[in-house]
Amino acid sequence: MRRTVPLLLCTALLALPATLAAQTTNAEKIASAVSSAPASVAHYATVVDWDQTMLREGTNGWTCLPDMPDTSGNDPMCLDAPWMDWADAWMNKKQPSYSQMGFGYMLTGDSPASNTDPYASGPAPDNEWMPEGVPHLMILVPNTEALKGLPTDPKQGGPWVMWRDTPYVHIMVPMPKKN
Repeated sequence: MRRTVPLLLCTALLALPATLAAQTTNAEKIASAVSSAPASVAHYATVVDWDQTMLREGTNGWTCLPDMPDTSGNDPMCLDAPWMDWADAWMNKKQPSYSQMGFGYMLTGDSPASNTDPYASGPAPDNEWMPEGVPHLMILVPNTEALKGLPTDPKQGGPWVMWRDTPYVHIMVPMPKKN
């Protein structure tokens, strides 16, 4: 019995560094968030965590978010007001209500995703799975009829329409990888 207590204590102490390493500080979250946009946007942007905890006040109307919790991807982003409305709608599975064009940056790339299903969690025969995220600018257009006829294939080498035929449809514009 005496050997059990020290053994449990040693096991707990050995696990502690891994637990601490898994936790992300606010400074790390801010660095992650602002890595997603050009410096001219990121420097003055508000930074919030995914639970809407304010990490830094901004002055330019942009909001940057760090990597999503519980993902293994690289998905920080900086969004303007229409995109924040869109993100709230997507996360809560409701209809977006933006009424003007919107812009969002994900210049560090993003997690693998479906090109057709906003809620797909893995490849399926019908969801056009994109195994590798690319750095990109995202554009919202309130009149989604204007997107008809635009390319939907991410492999064509230029902008494409993602999540067509859903309330979350938007244009993806590939960008050079941010250094």
